[in-house]
Amino acid sequence: MALAGLPAEGSQPKEYVAALPAPHVAVAAGKPQSIKLRFRVSNGFHINSNMPHSAYLIPTKLSLSPPTDVGIGKITYPPGKDIALPFAPDEKLNVYSGEFAISANVSSVRTATPGQYKVHGELSYQACNDRACFPPKKLPVSFDVTVTKSRVAAEGTQPGAKPARSSPIN
Repeated sequence: MALAGLPAEGSQPKEYVAALPAPHVAVAAGKPQSIKLRFRVSNGFHINSNMPHSAYLIPTKLSLSPPTDVGIGKITYPPGKDIALPFAPDEKLNVYSGEFAISANVSSVRTATPGQYKVHGELSYQACNDRACFPPKKLPVSFDVTVTKSRVAAEGTQPGAKPARSSPIN
């Protein structure tokens, strides 16, 4: 059975890259968490890494559009693998093939309403095989974020809570 977006054996792929099921991430308001989004490149293909060796090559890029009250911090790409192809044996290409993962920091504002949120985005890439490169594509991605109450925020709003006092210095 083929994953969504990946071709059946012997056919030309509709998508050269598939997003694997995304993990669920829970964040306490004001406390960032990391999520690892995994992707699989179809057999016989590669995509340029996020840092290709040439300015003429299209880098892989993950763009995320979080809803209000959810934020996306640093996105971290894996290192690519240097390969040489038969038509240009002296030129190394920095690529992803097989499975690879991109990490992103997810957070919420301290005043976020606890609940379920969905982050949408896209992976922009250009796929190639050992003979040709194909037009750039964009693969939709999404994942769920659950925002929970932060313990610090909850302690500060409890009725009868007293502020902490420091002891005097003698």
